Formats: sequence, structure tokens, C-alpha cells
Amino acid sequence: MAVNYKDLSDQELLYGAKMCQGCGAAVAVRLALKILGEKTCAAYPACCFAATTSVYPQSALFVNNAVTAFPALASTASGMAVAAEALGWDEDVTILAIGGDGGTVDIGIQALSGAAERNDNILYLCYDNEAYMNTGVQRSGSTPYGASTTTTPAGPCSIGEKNTFRKNLFDIITAHRVPYAATASVSYPRDLMEKIARAKDVRGCRVIHVSAPCPTGWGFDPAKTIEIGRMAVECGLWYLAEYENDQIKLNYVPKVLKPVGEYIRSQKRFKHLKDEEVARISEIRDEEWERLMKRYAE
Repeated sequence: MAVNYKDLSDQELLYGAKMCQGCGAAVAVRLALKILGEKTCAAYPACCFAATTSVYPQSALFVNNAVTAFPALASTASGMAVAAEALGWDEDVTILAIGGDGGTVDIGIQALSGAAERNDNILYLCYDNEAYMNTGVQRSGSTPYGASTTTTPAGPCSIGEKNTFRKNLFDIITAHRVPYAATASVSYPRDLMEKIARAKDVRGCRVIHVSAPCPTGWGFDPAKTIEIGRMAVECGLWYLAEYENDQIKLNYVPKVLKPVGEYIRSQKRFKHLKDEEVARISEIRDEEWERLMKRYAE
């Protein structure tokens, strides 16, 4: 859905937060609120976003918001949606759930699956920084193969967990046949905001999975957040897609996938990997991209 950027307000609904410099999660939510506006009620669990925006009595989020238990984000948002309907609030009000990858693909997946099955009228935004960053960079179900975390550290088993495939939230959600789902990246802001705008106009359960690079957990210069996110897409380790009306399409297909080595070598979490392990990641990328093209490309 096209967005007229000239009409966007200069008003900021997320500011004064205590995030790390270069935080991808902050960019994701800031851009989302640019589209959703003040008629938003947000919920989020114990995560980086909660710890840096909503430590009582302060709040850096200037819409109605509530912090919920880790496994209960989607359930809380579902309850808020029912309450909004009972109160007769107009359809311009968006119930926004904001969760990281740990609170979404791991701890919160049951509640999210239930909300998707019921088709509750919520917009769920998962900012994916590929680990449990708020509690010390522990591995999550979205941590990529080969990344060093505090629970899968580099060492004798330097590749960490041996499972080469991350949980694919997009596949999980589309299997529920929700009205709308998408993947996005903070490094492609126009694409992200257009998907938020499309989701805003759809009723029912909508889920957007956003790549949100983390300078602290990934180990790169905070000034390079957008650059790192673009590298992930250009080398095929993240993709941009949409699901609607039981149809899936890729929004962007690089003409040529760039080598993964430059992306891998740009981050400290991968610095222990040997050339043969980087080659293995490249093989995994090729296998996954071939699968994507068969399933999703028009």
C-alpha cells in the first residue's frame, strides 16, 4: 500500500528512550507509530523495549501502553481488542503488540498461535534481534546458525546449536491463514511503513516480522545498523515478503545474492567462524533461497 510521506506528521510518539545507540527495535517501533498515530494502544512483555521505554514512573512511549508477562503478550493484546470493541471504539484504533524474537517465536508462540487461530483484531509486530538481548544475549529460536551467544558460546562447539534452520515465524503464521502477514527490515523503511499501513486497514490478526539489527548483541558499530540490515537482505539471509488472501509474494529479489562472508565478518558474534563454517552458512543460504523461490516467487 502506497504511503504519502509528505502527509506524515513530524510528531514523534517514541522518544527519550534508554535504548542502546543504533537499536533496530527503536527504529521499527518509531516507524510503525509514524503510520499508526496516536489512536494506538500498545502492549509489550519484559523485553528490551519494555526495559528501555517503560521503567516506572517514566515512559518514552506516547500512546496508551501496558507491560505484560513474557508469555502473555498476544493474549493481553487480544483482551485489549475485545475491550475496545465492547467500548465501541472506532476502527481507527489499533491494538499493537510489540515483542522481540524470544518473546514471540519461543515464550510467546502459544499465545500468538491462539490469537491467530481466533483471528483476534490485533497487529503484532515482532522486532527480531536474533537473541534474548535484554537478559544477556542468550540464544533464541531465531538465532542464526554459527552465532556465538552466552548460552551457545564460541569454543569447542563453536557453531553453537547444530540445528541449521531458525524458526520461520512467517511460515508458522501463514499456516494459520491470517488476513495479513509480512516480513520487513528496519533497513528498508519505505517497505516497512507501507506494510504497517496495509496492516492498519485490515481487520483480524496481522503479524509483521521485522529484522532489527542489534549493535550490542551482534557486535558492530552502532552507526552501521541500517547498513548491516541491508547486507542481510542483499546476501539472502533475510527476505521481504507478504501474505494476503492466501497468496504469498516476495517484495524484493536481489538480482544476484551477495557473498555472505562480508556480512558474517562484519559482526563479532561470528568472528570465531572458520572459512569452512562460513562456506557452510553460504550453502544453507543457497538451500533456503532455492526453497523460497519455489514457494513464494511469482
